[in-house]
Amino acid sequence: MAGFTGLTLTRGASALPAGRRQAVVAMSAFALGGGIWSMHFVAMLGLELPILFYYDPLITMISALIAILIVGLALLLMHFGRRTRPRIVMAGVLVGLGIPAMHYTGMSGMELCRPVYSVGGIATAVGLSVALAVAAFWMAYVRRDIRSIVFGTLGFGVAVFAVHFTAMAGTQFTIVEQAGAEGPRISNDTLAFGVTLAAFLISGAFLMTGATVAAPEDGQAGADMPAPDAAAGTATEVPQDVPAPATGDTRIPYERDGRIHFVEARMVAAIRAEGHYTVIYFGGERALSPWSMSEIERRLPGTGMIRTHRSYIVNPLHVSGFERKKDTGVVFFEGGAAITKAPVSRSRLSAVRALFGV
Repeated sequence: MAGFTGLTLTRGASALPAGRRQAVVAMSAFALGGGIWSMHFVAMLGLELPILFYYDPLITMISALIAILIVGLALLLMHFGRRTRPRIVMAGVLVGLGIPAMHYTGMSGMELCRPVYSVGGIATAVGLSVALAVAAFWMAYVRRDIRSIVFGTLGFGVAVFAVHFTAMAGTQFTIVEQAGAEGPRISNDTLAFGVTLAAFLISGAFLMTGATVAAPEDGQAGADMPAPDAAAGTATEVPQDVPAPATGDTRIPYERDGRIHFVEARMVAAIRAEGHYTVIYFGGERALSPWSMSEIERRLPGTGMIRTHRSYIVNPLHVSGFERKKDTGVVFFEGGAAITKAPVSRSRLSAVRALFGV
């Protein structure tokens, strides 16, 4: 749940102004990093040994802060600056090193017994953690759609779970005599219940207040939802009395590195609705545009672009193939495009076929 919360909150965050983006990243880091630590700590509370033991509160808190801080740094890499494959790998490596750091720091807080590690156990846990974390970031960030978020969520869950128990498999314990030790004031079962409940409440609250996971219906992005104002970072209604620009004005705005840039419509291969935002694909890249789908249709008459689906507008100049599938279809794009295909809905199939003469 923490993985889904963190990845969902950051969906579309790169299009937000810097201040709001920082807030979203902080919320996501708290949810995802706190969830990683919560899983580790609850699993540690489930450890049974033939002796009494408990955990030092200060060291336990430090291990939680390590998880939140490192996840926050990784999310900053993803949402501040151009998102490239090396940056995705770098973020995965960072979290992959952070998970064992959090785990072994938390283990060092055990009282009345001392964990003993093997070099092979540590190396295996760190290597597995890095590999799985890179895979999870790759699944979550190569494409920022719901499917990627779900696979990224599963990736993070498997990574944290596997690393924890792999590290525990390489750990032994010895008794440490401490005079006057009385044991914990709160039982492990009570702590496990409290930590689990807190993690779910935090994740649930963040999801309800800051997440949008469903794409709008056809036309709703501009008609029923406010368009994001890139300059002020607030939602403003598109004035209905502003006339559409001349046909020659064919530039589409998109945001990158905190600035609004423009790309010629003829260079855009496809446009896709994603939540409150619009994704444009051009020159092997993808970027978020502050314009809604309906706003793009209103402002770009005569460009030749055609809506193939409630969530897709395509540029016929970049289409390299068409396939009919019963009452629907699929259009394909040339090899260098950041998008490989787009769906054609049943209601728009006739128009698309007529356009391409098939």
